[in-house]
Amino acid sequence: MTKKIYATFGAVLIAAAMLSGCGNTIRGAGQDIAGTVEGTQAAGRSVERASR
Repeated sequence: MTKKIYATFGAVLIAAAMLSGCGNTIRGAGQDIAGTVEGTQAAGRSVERASR
């Protein structure tokens, strides 16, 4: 019985660690995309100012 409890606890810990890693990746990708959008908007504003 004790081995089963330890195995279950270990599986839960591994699953939590994997989900935590995925969450960090998703947040990082979101920040990268936001940075790209901001950069594109800034470039658009620069082109607009240069064309005046």
